[in-house]
Amino acid sequence: MNAKVASTVLGAALVGAIAWSIGRTAAPLQPYALWLALAGVLVGAAVTPLAFRAWIARAETYIANAPAEDLIVSVVGLGVGLLIGALLAVPLVMLSAPVGNLLPIVVALVSGFVFMRMAQLRRLDLQSVLARRPVAAVPDADQNGHRPKVLLDTSAIIDGRIADISATGFITSDIVIPRFVLDELRHIADSPDVLRRTRGRRGLDMLNRMSKDAVAPVQVMDIDPREVRDAHEVDSKLVQVARKLHAPIITTDWNLNKVAQLQGVRVMNVNELANAVKPVVLPNEEMEIKIIQVGKEPGQGIGYLDDGTMIVVEDGSRHIDQEVDIVVTRVLQTVAGRMIFAALKGQPPRPSSYNGGRSR
Repeated sequence: MNAKVASTVLGAALVGAIAWSIGRTAAPLQPYALWLALAGVLVGAAVTPLAFRAWIARAETYIANAPAEDLIVSVVGLGVGLLIGALLAVPLVMLSAPVGNLLPIVVALVSGFVFMRMAQLRRLDLQSVLARRPVAAVPDADQNGHRPKVLLDTSAIIDGRIADISATGFITSDIVIPRFVLDELRHIADSPDVLRRTRGRRGLDMLNRMSKDAVAPVQVMDIDPREVRDAHEVDSKLVQVARKLHAPIITTDWNLNKVAQLQGVRVMNVNELANAVKPVVLPNEEMEIKIIQVGKEPGQGIGYLDDGTMIVVEDGSRHIDQEVDIVVTRVLQTVAGRMIFAALKGQPPRPSSYNGGRSR
C-alpha cells in the first residue's frame, strides 16, 4: 500500500468517524447518522489526496529513500505518540459532546506526529542508545529534516580508498549510491572481460564493507527516470542528481571531475585528497629508505616512501636491496606527482641530472 492509498483510507475513516459522531450526538440528525457517516467516508476519500498532495509526495520520497534504521525509529516514535495520545484521551472523552468525541482523536493524531518527528530528529541518539555505541559527529538536519548527502560514482567505489576514508569518520554526510551507479557496477561485475569483472566484484565488496564499517549512513537511492531523462550516460545522470540534491560527488575520474565543475557541482576527488595528506618532506631532511632498483641515470638508485612517492638517490645503485640513510636535496612537483632527490648521508650532493622531462 503506497502513501496515497494509505492517506485516502485514513482520511475516509477519520471524516466518516467525525460525521458518525456528529450524527449520533445531534438529536435532529440521529436518524441520518449512518448516511452522514457514509457521506463523510466519500468526502474524506475524495478530498484527502487533493488537500495533502504535497505531503503525500514527500512521504513517498522519504519512505523510498530513507534508511531502514530511520524508518524503524519513526515507527517507534509514532507508536509511543499514539500510546500517550490514548492515555490523554481517557479524561477527554468525559467532556460533553461533540468536544468529547472529537478532541481525543485530534490529541492522538497530534501526539503521534509530535513523537514521530521527535524520534526522526533525534534518531542518531536513539540508534546509539539501542546499539549501545557512541554517537557519531554527524551534521544536523536542515529545517525540512534533510541531512547533507554525498554521491559516490563507480570509479571511487572500485578504487576502494573511500571505504577506508569513510571508516575513519572524516565523511559525516549520508553516503548515497544512486541505483543506476549500482546497476553499472553489477554490469561490470558480470562482464566477460576478466579485468572488468574483477574490478566490478571489488567494487561490490567495497560497498558491502562500507555498509558495515562506515560511520555515516550508506544508502542506495532510487532515482525517478523522468528526472534524468535528458542524460544517457551514468556520469551525466550523476551530475543531474547532484545538482538536484545540492550534493557533492566523490570520484577518482578526472573527466567527471571537470564536467561536474563546469556545471556548478562540487567534486571531492580522492586522488587530490591522497596528494593533500602526503607527508611533507623538506630539503636537508634525513630519513632511511630501501633502494630497490637502478635509476635511469648512471649511479642513481630508486626507493619509495610508504605513500608511493619516488625518491631518486645519487650513487644509490651500489646499495640495491639495502636500507640506507639519505639526506633530501630537492623536492620536485611534476604532473605525474611528487619526486624527491636525495644523496647518501655523509656524501656531498652532486647537481641532479633530472632535467624536468626535456630532451638533452
